[in-house]
Amino acid sequence: MEQMGFMHLWSASDYVAKFVFTVVAIMMAGTLYFIFTASMRNFAVRSRAHKVIETFWQTTNPQEAIRAMESQPANEPFSKIALECANAAAHHAKNEGSRLVEALNRSEFIDRALRQAVSRESAKLENGLTWLASVGSTAPFVGLFGTVWGIYNALIKIGASGQASLDVVAGPVGEALIMTCIGLGVAIPSVLAYNFFVRANRVTLGQFDEFAHDLHDYFATGARVGGGPQPTMRVQAPAAARPAPGKA
Repeated sequence: MEQMGFMHLWSASDYVAKFVFTVVAIMMAGTLYFIFTASMRNFAVRSRAHKVIETFWQTTNPQEAIRAMESQPANEPFSKIALECANAAAHHAKNEGSRLVEALNRSEFIDRALRQAVSRESAKLENGLTWLASVGSTAPFVGLFGTVWGIYNALIKIGASGQASLDVVAGPVGEALIMTCIGLGVAIPSVLAYNFFVRANRVTLGQFDEFAHDLHDYFATGARVGGGPQPTMRVQAPAAARPAPGKA
């Protein structure tokens, strides 16, 4: 009994048990990775959200607001939504009199661009949630499979030895139960992290929708609903969307 433990379980286990443990270890590593990256991503987005939105609305000149959005980090979602909207408004204005304008009015065209931008940024926020949900639902069963397999092998060895006293049975069976403990130890943090990030993302998605609604009114009518700047709308495409000098 004194020799029983995880190391003894690993050294005495067969390839199936080692494979099960490797799978659980990969699940744990992936869970820790996604918890860390999602935490950093959500912290960065939420810490900059208010500042980015206020910067856009406090800038009375649309072109200065667009340049302020272009200066934001590449992974900042609110600025990308604003730039997508500005690009759509400029593209629609550039094609006055074309079939595009005849098929979709300015409001509809901007609305479609905003929906695509919000969907794209929302998908980025949800990166890793599928992994957390999958690990949370499957890790206990993977660990249980390792336990069942370990008990099966332990009982075979006990039967072959011809000894069935409690001290002989308790050690190998107790060792096998370690796999269930490991599976639960991986699943519980995954479920808690999944629920936390779903809640955090729901709040951020609400901010996306609110900002997109205000952007739609601003670029479609020239004024923000509920107040705010009302400049003359002479919107140009963001620098990334404009052709280089000398090119068509």
